[in-house]
Amino acid sequence: MNESYARKQLVKFCSLLYDRELTVSAGGNMSIRLNEEEIVITPSGKNKGLLDEEELLIVSMDGEVLTEGKPSIETGMHLALYKKNQNTGAIVHCHPLNCVALTLKKKIRTDLTPEGVILLGDVPTVGYYTPGTDDLANAVASCADSNAILMERHGAVTQGRTIEDAYNRMEELEFQAKLQMLTGRCRSLPKDEIERLKRL
Repeated sequence: MNESYARKQLVKFCSLLYDRELTVSAGGNMSIRLNEEEIVITPSGKNKGLLDEEELLIVSMDGEVLTEGKPSIETGMHLALYKKNQNTGAIVHCHPLNCVALTLKKKIRTDLTPEGVILLGDVPTVGYYTPGTDDLANAVASCADSNAILMERHGAVTQGRTIEDAYNRMEELEFQAKLQMLTGRCRSLPKDEIERLKRL
C-alpha cells in the first residue's frame, strides 16, 4: 500500500474511533500493513483523536523502528497478528467501555443479531496479561484466526483486510457488547439461521 495513503487512512479512522468513543485519550493503537516487510502504526502516548500523519511510525516486521519516535507499546501484538495472518491488512486495538466491562462478567455473544454473526463470528477472550508484554502478544496471536478478540480488563482487537474492515468490526463489537449488557440473558438466533448467515 502507498505510504502516504496509509497515513491518511490511519489518521482518518483514528479520529473516527475517538469520535465514536471507542478509544479515549492516548489509549489504544492502530496499524496498517504497508507491504510484506513494514507496517505504519500509531505512536505511544498520543491522543488518537488529534494525530497528525507525520506522527505515525514505520516499523519493520522484525520490530525495528524505521522512523523517528516511539511506537505503541503494543507493536509486538500487531506484528504477531500480521505474521500469523497474511490476509490481515490492518489492526485496531481499543478499550471500548462495554467490551471491557463484559470481560469482567461473561463471554461475549455475537449471535443475537445477523450483523454480529456476519461481521464478527465467534469472539474469544484471552486472560489478563500486562500490556505491552510478549505474553499478551502471544495470547492474542493464538487467536489470529478470529476477526475480533477481547482481552480481560484491557480491551479489544479487531483485524481486517483494510482499516475500514477493522474499524467496522470494532464498532460492531462494542455494539454487541452493549446489547448484551442491556439485555442480559436472552435467546440467540436459531441455529439454522446462524448457519445460513455464516454462508452469506
